[in-house]
Amino acid sequence: MNLGLQSYGPPPRPDVSEAAARLTELDVFPGATKSDIKKIALAGHLVTIREGWSLMAERTPADKAYVVLRGLASVRHGQEEFAQIHEGELVGELAIVNHQLRTATVIAATDLEVLHFTREAVEELCATVPAFRAVVERTALAHTA
Repeated sequence: MNLGLQSYGPPPRPDVSEAAARLTELDVFPGATKSDIKKIALAGHLVTIREGWSLMAERTPADKAYVVLRGLASVRHGQEEFAQIHEGELVGELAIVNHQLRTATVIAATDLEVLHFTREAVEELCATVPAFRAVVERTALAHTA
């Protein structure tokens, strides 16, 4: 029985527009086109992380990365903080690009809104969006300095 309904793929994700707007506002990916920003937003998922919760743990596999859209994260070895991740910064990329275990634990120092990327999404975006790759490379270099 044909009900006359047509499918055009999955429904639009309302978080994509919100994420794209915040990425643009924070100028996370300088030189990225509107199309690039939309592709980056589509590749990620908006996630809220409560203060005190862990985004990633030291000596675990590199399976995700985040862009902090709102809030502050603490980077630690054990209980000692040695860096902070601010709004507009990328975290988790180093272990992905270097194919290694995590070198630090990242904890939400405040409630966070982040754009979460899988390892596969990071690799795909690095291969197809030059502005994304440039930020990943720049951030990874800064995190090893």
